[in-house]
Amino acid sequence: RGVTTPAVRLRGVTRVFPGPTPVYALCDVNLEIGRGETVAIVGPSGSGKSTLLHVLGLLDQPTSGRYDLDGVDVAGMRDSQRAGLRGRSIGFVFQDFHLLRHRTVTENVMIALLYNRSPRGERRARAVAALERVGLDHRKNATPDTLSGGERQRVAIARAVVSEPVLLLADEPTGNLDSATGESVLEAFEALRSDGITIVVATHDHAVSSVAGRRVRIVDGVLSEAAAGVAS
Repeated sequence: RGVTTPAVRLRGVTRVFPGPTPVYALCDVNLEIGRGETVAIVGPSGSGKSTLLHVLGLLDQPTSGRYDLDGVDVAGMRDSQRAGLRGRSIGFVFQDFHLLRHRTVTENVMIALLYNRSPRGERRARAVAALERVGLDHRKNATPDTLSGGERQRVAIARAVVSEPVLLLADEPTGNLDSATGESVLEAFEALRSDGITIVVATHDHAVSSVAGRRVRIVDGVLSEAAAGVAS
């Protein structure tokens, strides 16, 4: 594989939810995302943003079309292969933080390495390094209940990147945060972008989409490149 292989390549991807009136959540989507690129997916509610993220994250399969992740065609994979690839290659950040309340911040990040066969001490060191990347190593022994919303989301980001994924997917990562708190989350994404991680974020938040180097807009399942400054 050449170094120019894109992180993501979608060709003619369609996702239809069957029913008396079939719903075309994605319609002939073509998308290429280079390594280290940050792309914001913008568009109104119900436009297909989450469906597109689920396809990119191997949580859902296209009805038709081709998806190459890091140069690998994932369409023909068995569920077990897809799950393994998802665990190795994709990090997720959601609107809700999904942290374990009675575990420390470090332990919450280490959870993402449970299926990694490295020794516990090595996993701990990697977790602390991931927390450092998002500016939270000073809270490594705290529990989630003692953190602000923005800090909790940064822990979730650290957990998503600790396994060095090819692709980081974020679904409305500031949706539960006020604008001031969301700033620290944006700073964390900026730091990761400068580290060369490929990031795709679905958002209504103009501040989030403005961090991205590129925006794509989805309306009724149809994807197009968005003009600068378009956030929803």
